[in-house]
Amino acid sequence: MRVALLGCGTVGSEVVRLLHEQAADLTARIGAPLELAGVAVRRLDRTREHVAPELLTTDAMGLVTREDVDIVVEVIGGIEPARSLLLAAMKSGKSVVTANKALLAEDGETIFGAAREYGADLYYEAAVAGAIPLLRPLRESLVGDHVKRVIGIVNGTTNYILDRMDSCGASFSDALEEAQELGYAEADPTADVEGFDAAAKAAILAQLAFHTPVSAADVHREGITEVSAADVAGAKAMDSVVKLLAICERVPDPEGRNNGGRGVSVRVYPAMIPRSHPLASVREAYNAVFVEAESAGSLMFYGAGAGGAPTASAVLGDLVAVARNRVGGTRGPVEVTYAELPVLPMGETITRYYIQLDVADRSGVLAQIAELFARHDVSIQAVRQEGYGEDAQLVIVTHRAPDAALAATVEGLRRLDIVREVSSVMRVEADEIA
Repeated sequence: MRVALLGCGTVGSEVVRLLHEQAADLTARIGAPLELAGVAVRRLDRTREHVAPELLTTDAMGLVTREDVDIVVEVIGGIEPARSLLLAAMKSGKSVVTANKALLAEDGETIFGAAREYGADLYYEAAVAGAIPLLRPLRESLVGDHVKRVIGIVNGTTNYILDRMDSCGASFSDALEEAQELGYAEADPTADVEGFDAAAKAAILAQLAFHTPVSAADVHREGITEVSAADVAGAKAMDSVVKLLAICERVPDPEGRNNGGRGVSVRVYPAMIPRSHPLASVREAYNAVFVEAESAGSLMFYGAGAGGAPTASAVLGDLVAVARNRVGGTRGPVEVTYAELPVLPMGETITRYYIQLDVADRSGVLAQIAELFARHDVSIQAVRQEGYGEDAQLVIVTHRAPDAALAATVEGLRRLDIVREVSSVMRVEADEIA
């Protein structure tokens, strides 16, 4: 099996290393040797370890359409030229392995459609959670089940930052700087800290779990740049932690008219979860994802979600799978989006809020606030006062309600004369907080 590799950066160079070091084992597992046919790079003036100079080329399109290439592995990222290269590869009969979450989240329907049209294998385990085997269970192991919810931590950079804020009392900026020094965060961390990376992964997970078209643009996205020390302290007081969560869930039809559900909700935002929840114990730059299915129950997938070697491991796993298929004359699973469920707006999502208020310490304050909540049909689960006089603060945790109603309640609180400041607002997820 002759392999064309697009990109030879952190992940690509690890793929090449593993191909050389595990050559004999890979041959035994596949039933045929894997041979590197060429490596497409942007510049030829750099030495690439394990890659013979004659294999390097800047003509990526020429490489993916060569007749002697069987499998194309893409690890360059971005939308273009990756999209054009993968479409050309599948059109010319190649199997494809990609780690490109941005492309699959933005234009997955085009890529999946090409795989169906040209009968090509398309594997992309490395696109979501590095070395964690997550997509294949959704594509294959759970394909006979009814997935209800996927919730997890899918970005190691933000998890590291929030973990340091919780465990060491670090500020956001100090934790980010530390993450950059350790190589967890890029020089420009926007994609991570603003939630774009997690949103792309959430779109891919939702599409697989619910068999319905979901793009990154459909995902409600909030990052962690506004998470403050007060938010982290508030979570601690509730015996909780703050995590950036990707949440994909099927929303039931209350009238039972549609067995598939009324729609799907897909969102990414920082939220409080109780320390008793398994996701709360996910530390540093690790990832973890819960999948809740009707028959299988709750399943948890945990491990290294990024990095050259872990991501290359997932790429090699896909490479072995597609090579086996070609040797055996078979195909892997093909994505189908038969359900066509609508992605519901964030305002219709049912969630809970934690709200911290600086209030005037005088009689009648709680009654006015309770009346405002009742006006928006939001029920209060717990309330407590901290401090007195000028230092008086009110902490409120709501029951579940539509996000639009909760947001309107917060806006109403900001307009009350008795509320000096709404100092913290954060969603609450997972188990109930007592």
